[in-house]
Amino acid sequence: MKPTIVRTIPRAAAGAIRALGDLGVATVHEAQGRTGLMRPFMRPVYPAARVSGSAVTVSCAPGDNMMIHAAIEVCAPGDVLVVTTFSESTDGMFGDLLAVSCRAHGIVGLIIDAGVRDTADLTAMAFPVWSKAVSAQGTVKATPGWVNVPVVCAGAAVQPGDVIVGDADGVVVVPRLDADAVATAAQERLAKEEKTRARLKNGELGLDFYGLRQKLTDLGVRWVDSAE
Repeated sequence: MKPTIVRTIPRAAAGAIRALGDLGVATVHEAQGRTGLMRPFMRPVYPAARVSGSAVTVSCAPGDNMMIHAAIEVCAPGDVLVVTTFSESTDGMFGDLLAVSCRAHGIVGLIIDAGVRDTADLTAMAFPVWSKAVSAQGTVKATPGWVNVPVVCAGAAVQPGDVIVGDADGVVVVPRLDADAVATAAQERLAKEEKTRARLKNGELGLDFYGLRQKLTDLGVRWVDSAE
């Protein structure tokens, strides 16, 4: 396909995006059947980073950040840039100057399956970034690519407009059309966990209320009073 920039994409409802961000990566991932999680090498540049927003996808040549600049023009406030490269790269393709530009256009974070630089400045700015690597290796602006096309980022399929949730546990992708249902399921899961937390705090054993004692017995585990 010829290098293309798609200007307009559908987005999930703002309420669903906000709810998913509040619920967090681990709960959302479990609530949607343990799908959509990016690889664990995707780490935030500072531990307190959190983000939720609509994905604007970017496919770049390795070591070339021209298409990130191009993508900023078509973003709406609340969007998250999701950047991949044609082949593996750890070059520092994003730094504080691009973050300044992103913030000026209402972009709330970056997910990049490559490297970033100027992490001290990104931390000071509190601009949320998840990346595969940190590298001072500079980049060029020479090769065309794609904006707002389907991509695979850190092992997860991302469609333009999908909801991205990031925190200290990593990054999860929620399909746009599933956002409301996943938010509801995640809220129900969180309420159930609160009840479980109270039971554990009260001294109950998960071994019993999860039904694991019988499962262990069925698997042939036996209890004895002392080692033989």
